[in-house]
Amino acid sequence: MYIKICGITKLEQAQEIAQMGVDALGFICVASSPRYISASGIGQITSSLLSVQSKILGDCPRCSELDLIGVFLNSSVSEICETVSLAGLNAVQLHGDESPEFCNQLRSQLNTTNSKIKLIKALRVKDQAGLEQAHLFSNVVDAVLLDAYDPHMAGGTGKTLDWQMLRDFRPACDWWLAGGLSPENVAEAIALLHPKGLDVSSGVERSAGDKDLAKVKKFIALAEV
Repeated sequence: MYIKICGITKLEQAQEIAQMGVDALGFICVASSPRYISASGIGQITSSLLSVQSKILGDCPRCSELDLIGVFLNSSVSEICETVSLAGLNAVQLHGDESPEFCNQLRSQLNTTNSKIKLIKALRVKDQAGLEQAHLFSNVVDAVLLDAYDPHMAGGTGKTLDWQMLRDFRPACDWWLAGGLSPENVAEAIALLHPKGLDVSSGVERSAGDKDLAKVKKFIALAEV
């Protein structure tokens, strides 16, 4: 199971969580978010992880390929590319109104400097029509992420989707489940939906951007059973 811990803001917590064997750390590059972290702040974390990789990640067989994901909301291609470079990211998650055409444009631009950038499109789903949009992105991104819809917040709401609506969801690419996941419901979500990946933020926090490491560890253990 692919596991992403999103909304990372603290260096020490990033290091601890990386040691737990997750597949990805997510950084919110949206200034209005309570979990926002600047490109320079992300860079301090990513460079630290790389510089002490043998010490911090040596016991984690998957961490050598840790995805460091920047989460963007309706940013321009140039803004995203600049942040990717400054922050030392190797993956991008689009959480706004980006079109498949935008995804293609961004991938093309990113690939001029680094062909290994992973691209994820997040969709805030409130009904079947919204779910159908995921199929439009299946051939232009590496994964689609399904999050709960909220009229005021783009993510990190703690709300869950209607899981029954997702039972037969089978896009052409990998799909990850987000929205209100926690140690209390992750096993049920996996058993019911069989997603390829899980994205959790508020469900393993003490407050926005401050992770509860005990909850993170429990979430990972339950997700990998």
